[in-house]
Amino acid sequence: MQEYMWEAIVQCDRLYDGKFFYGLTTTKIFCRPSCKSRTPKRENTKVFSSVSEAITSGFRPCKRCKPEKLKAPDEEIAHNAKTFIHNHFDESITLSKIAEEIHINPYHLHRTFKKIVGKTPSDYLFQIRIKLAKEMLKTTDKSITEIALKVGYHNISHFSSVFLDKVGMNPSEFRKQYSTSALVGDEDE
Repeated sequence: MQEYMWEAIVQCDRLYDGKFFYGLTTTKIFCRPSCKSRTPKRENTKVFSSVSEAITSGFRPCKRCKPEKLKAPDEEIAHNAKTFIHNHFDESITLSKIAEEIHINPYHLHRTFKKIVGKTPSDYLFQIRIKLAKEMLKTTDKSITEIALKVGYHNISHFSSVFLDKVGMNPSEFRKQYSTSALVGDEDE
C-alpha cells in the first residue's frame, strides 16, 4: 500500500472515495477511505481498486460507509460493461441486461459508455461479433450458419444483413475474398 493511501485512510479523506477501497483482513470487511470506523492496523489492511475487486477477493461491504453504493467512476462503468459484453457476446444482450448486471441505470450506462468508449454498447457488441465472424470466415471451414450462431446471431438472415451493413459485403463474398484457403489457392496458380 502506498503512503498516500494509508494517510487517506488515517485522515478519513473523502477525496479518495472511489479511487480505492480498503479491506480489513481480520474481519473481511471493506470500506471507503473516508469511513469513520476506528483506524485499522496497517498490517491488517489491504487495498482494492474497485468494489468488484474487493467482493471477488471475499470481502463484504461495510455497513457504516456503504462502499458499494458509491457512484462508480465513468471508466469503471465502461470497463465493467465491456467485460460483460466480451464474456456474453454470443448471448442475447440488451442494454437493460448489461445495466442490470453492473447495477446502473440503462440511460446512464448508454450515455457514459458512449462518452468513454466513443460508441454505444450496441455498436461495441456489433464490432466484437463482426470481428470474430470475420476471423472465423477467414480461418475456418465452419458454415456461415455455425459462425452466425457462434457469434450470437440466432437468425441467419439478420446476421447476413448486419454483416453486409458493417463490412460492405455478405459473409460468403467476404470468405471468398479473404479466406486462407482462397489465398493458398491463388499462390498455387
